[in-house]
Amino acid sequence: MKRRHSMNFGAECRDDGSVRFRLWAPAAKRVDLCLSEARLRLALERLDQGWFELVTDAAKAGSQYKFQIDGGQEVPDPASRFQPNDVHGPSKVVDPNAFDWQDGEWRGRRWEEAVIYELHVGAFTPAGTYSAAKQRLDYLAELGVTAVELMPLSDFPGKRNWGYDGVLPFAPDSSYGQPEDLKELIQSAHAHGMMVFLDVVYNHFGPEGNYLNVYAPQFFTARHKTPWGNAINFDGNEGKPVRDFFIQNALYWLKEYHFDGLRLDAVHSIVDDSTPHILDELAATVRGAIKDREIHLILENERNQASLLRRNEHCRPAKYNAQWNDDIHHTLHVLTTGERDGYYSDYAAHPLEQLGRCLTSGFAYQGDVSLYGNGEPRGESTAGLPLTAFVSFLQNHDQIGNRAFGERIATIAKPEAVRAATEILLVAPSIPLLFMGEEFGATTPFLFFCNFEKDLAEAVSAGRRNEFARFLRFNDSASREAIPDPNAESTFERSKLNWEAQAQPDRQEWLRLHRRLMEIRSKYIWPRPSGDCKTKAEYDLPKENGLHVQWKFSDGSQLSLLANLGDAAFSEVTAPSSEMIYASAGASDAIQQSILPAWSVAWFLRA
Repeated sequence: MKRRHSMNFGAECRDDGSVRFRLWAPAAKRVDLCLSEARLRLALERLDQGWFELVTDAAKAGSQYKFQIDGGQEVPDPASRFQPNDVHGPSKVVDPNAFDWQDGEWRGRRWEEAVIYELHVGAFTPAGTYSAAKQRLDYLAELGVTAVELMPLSDFPGKRNWGYDGVLPFAPDSSYGQPEDLKELIQSAHAHGMMVFLDVVYNHFGPEGNYLNVYAPQFFTARHKTPWGNAINFDGNEGKPVRDFFIQNALYWLKEYHFDGLRLDAVHSIVDDSTPHILDELAATVRGAIKDREIHLILENERNQASLLRRNEHCRPAKYNAQWNDDIHHTLHVLTTGERDGYYSDYAAHPLEQLGRCLTSGFAYQGDVSLYGNGEPRGESTAGLPLTAFVSFLQNHDQIGNRAFGERIATIAKPEAVRAATEILLVAPSIPLLFMGEEFGATTPFLFFCNFEKDLAEAVSAGRRNEFARFLRFNDSASREAIPDPNAESTFERSKLNWEAQAQPDRQEWLRLHRRLMEIRSKYIWPRPSGDCKTKAEYDLPKENGLHVQWKFSDGSQLSLLANLGDAAFSEVTAPSSEMIYASAGASDAIQQSILPAWSVAWFLRA
């Protein structure tokens, strides 16, 4: 089976053997195609509205090329499908039809079955490649993972990066292998019954290797500002080619690479005053274009805009399936670690109550005032949404990597506290997400790393350390100097997952726990209509540090949770009159004596 997504820009191999090159360069008067191997320079025809085009037999699949702007600077193709020599080098013509797909029967999986495993391709294995990640799929399938989420792959400068500094959104980074290797990884995951999601960045370009301002400064606008400077121009007079660029990027990954979904990074930093909003148009276009299989769209959004998650009359996503729920992470982090500074201050006073709200209605902040947010209301009401509209996690790349020393929760919280939080997240109806290595209690840090050129590298390193100046423990320059240098290769090497540690007895115990909880989820939660908009849920706090939650599903079944998230046991516990499907070690016998031990969890189900 062949898969190719045709676009009105970039280099496209045609059926007659020629290649069509097309570039939007509204600020250019002349654009030439520079073919590296043939040492040819061919002029593109100037079309209307800033477009340039050339169809030529002088190029073929494998040809390397650049565009020369007005006889001066040479630039890579902004829609390059591959950059063999990084962001400053020539682009490579790729023929998608050269890859023979073997997963023609794959139709995806229901969103309700998602158990997401987030990983960074470069740090997931010692080799740090697509092919090496493919070798771990047996392990992930046995663990119970049903969806692998890859951190951004768009070509970034240097050999190592989180991926959020990408500048060529259509080119999977060459550090990890060839485009065919990525396709092999995806179709192999499908053969294992696993979906594959991709994290994409539509709110900014990285600081090195972005040449758009040379020939298309209209790609950006000074009308709106973002943390990275001028915003991407989604709503200006010349915004349509910009909108199409990103919408086609979404379709490209979903169709040509057969990804099962996308996670859109930090959409709160996407500014668009036009109608329809770019997020609405993107979702509508994707939903309309791909109807033969399940496609899942996920958001990161600090604003908690529940309106983007609304369901239709059949309780199917009208736009986006779900949002990463920072609220539940923050409440659990406060409860398990005791940390209350920074944004955790919004969860310091009533974390258990906020956890109950997250478990029963998604967001803790649904229009509530955020003191950390300067007293402004944050979020929208989640009424009418299923609990599967929220992705829950105890760890992810941000919550680990944005710490100065990249500590995982296993190194800053008591094991019994982490265990109890895990026992809640992996069984509760919302969609769970694990960060690579979490399943065996990995303690390797996940630090912020990059590989910029010298001047920028120094600025980024200084900026990273200065970010923490407002924290008491880093208020002097000497303490900040201890923060790892993001550009040092050693910082990246320290962030690689240590698979050898998995053999240790305590790590094997964590692994058994995760496997058991995922088995319980697949046996008891998936058959429930947890994605139903008619699910009713409520919680109460029967004791200090005690939490009782009930979910009533439309099929008449009822799921119940009893949890003690404190250091002392409490008595006078009344267990639900239903089957106990899971309990923390020692909790089952204690509950029969009306006692719930410290840091323990019990789940009950009435079918």
